[in-house]
Amino acid sequence: MPLSFSQTNSLCFTKKISCTRRRFSEFVWLRKRLQVHSLLIKLPQMPPKNLFFSLNSARQISERMKGLQTFLEQILVSPYLLSDSCVHLFLQSRLSVAQMDACVAGRTRYSVAQAIERGGQSLPRFPSTEDLNQGSSSSSYS
Repeated sequence: MPLSFSQTNSLCFTKKISCTRRRFSEFVWLRKRLQVHSLLIKLPQMPPKNLFFSLNSARQISERMKGLQTFLEQILVSPYLLSDSCVHLFLQSRLSVAQMDACVAGRTRYSVAQAIERGGQSLPRFPSTEDLNQGSSSSSYS
């Protein structure tokens, strides 16, 4: 799992230091969400998915991590992309992709800021996959 470590003085971030482990598939999720939210902005490229990727290859792991770090750095220099709550949840919480989607969509009892502040720990119940698929009522998770 790639490690995302960030330290910032930016007023945009709730936490000034954060460390989160994210899988390649979660980076793919972030890029897809940013594409949906920013149709007119050219997004940075991610390192290509290697069909022969091996967790036993230190070189491949290092190259992928550098590529993902570059991807994040390019996102963070864009004020428009930096304003996206998915970026903040991705970097400053331990929420899963489904939990981040639910939080951004307002289907949780807590805000994005609360999820970041607590890092995904000790928050009210996240909607289950079944709840999300059934389109749970707004009173359950608002």
